[in-house]
Amino acid sequence: MNWGVFEGLLSGVNKYSTAFGRIWLSLVFIFRLLVYVVAAERVWSDDHKDFDCNTRQPGCRNVCFDYFFPVSHIRLWALQLILVTCPSLLVIMHVAYREAKEQRHRAAGGDNCRCIYPNPGKKRGGLWWTYLLSLFFKAGVDVVFLYIFYRFYRNYTLPRVVKCELPPCPNMVDCFISRPTEKNIFTLFMVVTACICVVLSLIEAAYLICKR
Repeated sequence: MNWGVFEGLLSGVNKYSTAFGRIWLSLVFIFRLLVYVVAAERVWSDDHKDFDCNTRQPGCRNVCFDYFFPVSHIRLWALQLILVTCPSLLVIMHVAYREAKEQRHRAAGGDNCRCIYPNPGKKRGGLWWTYLLSLFFKAGVDVVFLYIFYRFYRNYTLPRVVKCELPPCPNMVDCFISRPTEKNIFTLFMVVTACICVVLSLIEAAYLICKR
């Protein structure tokens, strides 16, 4: 990963954000992205390899694992982080479009012509709507993924033992999840940070509306 490019994108997002937006960005970068990259990926790296059932029937372990873990936590989190950060990049693209339009206007009319956007990064007009909609989109993405996690993994927790009787298992077998306590701690941490991000996005949206 090119951290220089990523740092430039973060700087651009931070530049055009409000105080609440900067807190949101710090929370996403430090407590979600870094935790995901540094720790969470390693915790879930052995989820299939160490999913052990008390039978050696061919195919039983794979079928039970697919039933109880239809989508891996780590892949859902990766998709969630991608979708939740995309709206902030749209704000940067909108500002870049304004700056390019202003440059073309100056090139056509000269330096003494009236500015279309005296401050392209100021949240007025279309940029205000883009920023506001990005906040609702970010909050909506987190809420949707929290619901998906809840549907797949009830109460966001993993049991130590799951009982499976799906074919080709010969009978009711016990299957054991690797490191369930550690995974539950990381899951709870990611759920709590996602909830805080939702609250921050809604507070920032209310702040923008009241300020206008």
